Amino acid sequence: MGMISRLLMLSLFIMLISLAQRKGMVMGVDEDAKALCSVNLAQFLPPPYGGLENMVCQPVWNSFLLRYSQTKDNVVTIVLSTVYTTGWVGMGFSRDGKMINSSCMVGWVNPEGQGKIRQYYVEGLTPSKIKPEKGELPLTSVPPLVYLQGATIYLAFQLKYPNRLKNQPILLAFATKYPHHHHLTVHDDKTTILFDFSSGNSFDVSAGPNDYTSSRKTHGVLGILGWGLFCPFGAIFVRYLRNQKSWYYFHVSAQFIGFILGLAGVVLGLQLHNNLQVHIPAHEGIGILVLVLSILQVLAFFLRPDRDSKYRKCWNLYHGWVGRIALFFAAINIVLGMHYAGAGEGWKIGYGFLLGTIMLVCIVLETLLRLKKLDEPTHLPTYPMNSI
Repeated sequence: MGMISRLLMLSLFIMLISLAQRKGMVMGVDEDAKALCSVNLAQFLPPPYGGLENMVCQPVWNSFLLRYSQTKDNVVTIVLSTVYTTGWVGMGFSRDGKMINSSCMVGWVNPEGQGKIRQYYVEGLTPSKIKPEKGELPLTSVPPLVYLQGATIYLAFQLKYPNRLKNQPILLAFATKYPHHHHLTVHDDKTTILFDFSSGNSFDVSAGPNDYTSSRKTHGVLGILGWGLFCPFGAIFVRYLRNQKSWYYFHVSAQFIGFILGLAGVVLGLQLHNNLQVHIPAHEGIGILVLVLSILQVLAFFLRPDRDSKYRKCWNLYHGWVGRIALFFAAINIVLGMHYAGAGEGWKIGYGFLLGTIMLVCIVLETLLRLKKLDEPTHLPTYPMNSI
């Protein structure tokens, strides 16, 4: 048993180091993005591009940075920037994530230093099928512009939609060769993302449109099963079913399974963060807190004092209240995760039913436990009587 506990503690320590390294890499990326987003566009771009109200700034791909604002009238003002040397830079709006039948805004600065920006319509995959001065983008009367500031190019344009813009497949591409008579040259690289204009999150769908959805669902399922099902029932076993012979094994098994599922959910969440450049401070912070509390619970299992130890009562208080705090924040984080992910009614109803069932079971069992304690006879001290 001692060797097993040491191995498990060593593996937990290694996992903590790995998670800390991942978090450090993410924080480094976030700091770079903050520095780029702090550039004051008003110093070189005219209104409305230079003074965006409620501007959202989000890194989307390589050095591509997307700034935008959306008004109550569904007017979307967009400023796309990236590192630039020669050639052209483009941003396209697609119906299904594919190039064909998409409309794009493409900009470049020619060798004479003149900025050019045009709308294109993609009828096919060859350069001759990409038609200049055509497209379906609802441009406003504000003229689009392109501007080169140092080594960064800025493409700015404004759109007016009948409804609020939400999830939108976006094409990003660039080429190092200039367009020839406004006809685009073949791109050097491209990608497709699904950008949520309501939250500012972007998701890479170039490897397949269902990759993000399946990973997000898996992350949610792992969190709900681990911290929303197994861990709460493990706590129920230890408080209300201690009179059963196998309560201890049920408790340990449920908590261990819940911890493993929760840990897997955290690892998948960090992968989603790194791959999709999604930053949700509240959800991430609470998730790390719950993971740390869960690890402390596992370590406390191996440091449990004997029954007759004077420290056993303190250990029981610590173990019980840390577990309650972890379960409380886990429930909050599951709700936050569904909120930020825009989960459907099925997810909300399902978890609401699960959480309601657990709370109802706890209320019933707690009531029965207290009634049982009231029914227990009070043993008064007995005194021997002297015989006459």
